[in-house]
Amino acid sequence: MNFDLLKRLCETPGVSGAESPIRKLVAEEIRPLVDTLSADVMGNLIGVKNGAPDGPRVMIASHLDEIGFRVRFIDDKGFIRLLPVGGWDPRNMVSQRVLVHGFSGQILRGTLMPGTKPTHLLSPEDANKPVKIEEFFVDLGLSADKVRESVELGDMVTMDRTCEQIGDTVVSKSLDNRLSVFIMIEALRQLQGKSVNASILAVATTQEEVGLRGATTAAYTLQPDIGLALDVTLAVDIPGTPDSDMVTKLGNGTAIKISDSSLICHPKLVRHFRDVAEAKGVKYQLELLPRGGTDAGGIQRSRGGVASFTLSTPTRYIHTVNEMAHEEDIQAGIDLLAGYLEEAHTRQYGYEDDF
Repeated sequence: MNFDLLKRLCETPGVSGAESPIRKLVAEEIRPLVDTLSADVMGNLIGVKNGAPDGPRVMIASHLDEIGFRVRFIDDKGFIRLLPVGGWDPRNMVSQRVLVHGFSGQILRGTLMPGTKPTHLLSPEDANKPVKIEEFFVDLGLSADKVRESVELGDMVTMDRTCEQIGDTVVSKSLDNRLSVFIMIEALRQLQGKSVNASILAVATTQEEVGLRGATTAAYTLQPDIGLALDVTLAVDIPGTPDSDMVTKLGNGTAIKISDSSLICHPKLVRHFRDVAEAKGVKYQLELLPRGGTDAGGIQRSRGGVASFTLSTPTRYIHTVNEMAHEEDIQAGIDLLAGYLEEAHTRQYGYEDDF
């Protein structure tokens, strides 16, 4: 596995609506693998690998953005209050470190803390109260005047965590969804030198974490015949969770999604991916996600509708700074995506046979 690339993808900042740094990195990596590269007004990065004139147009959507924050207020002591971007659980925010990406170009390291008393001063009643997102602030260790020299309202704030290999896994902030961007790039790399009938529209999408916005607009313009979202999914195979609620398990293979709260995957696409996996010996598991969505939900609703599907990577601790995925599951996702793209033209996904 090209861990150096994955590490750079995960550690490059880019919250929803501020994806420029990560878009530049992805553009460098994807440019040699496609015939044309462009960006639209939403900031979606669109790489096109041309296929046969009569082949299907297959849109791969892998979102660039990560969850994070924006600066919403700087008080007279220099403490920064935050506006969350994407879904945060405040239990996972306590005592973290963050990077404030100031308008001046300076990146400032700070601590993320809730505005509550230290445990030494808390009454038993107060100690049991849950913290709220609006209670958190960032301490840069600077006076208000010095903070305002480098930081203004709207500036991006990201978590200060690196991508590391731990055992058979990778652990990082923003595996959701830089891991899927990595899978898209590596699958395109596998296809180099091969004859592929389908035209591949490799789209690194924006603003997924705030409503699938980039994928929805890109699909409307690109008019794909097939929509494939790449994303992470819950692996709740940890102590305290019954088997029925685990969704997926680390090490059991890439996840072929059946449904989530944004879409029901096209059943003929689900079947096709399963058949490719079984023919090529790629380890996989089936996924039904009770809550949460992917870019496929936006693609599916474009124009008159698009046959859409999501290929997921099982990931523990999603939307924390310690997201964890198994290296074998990552490789399985790369292999299955590349294998499907080679034969995407061999089946039709309409329902004409039903009448």
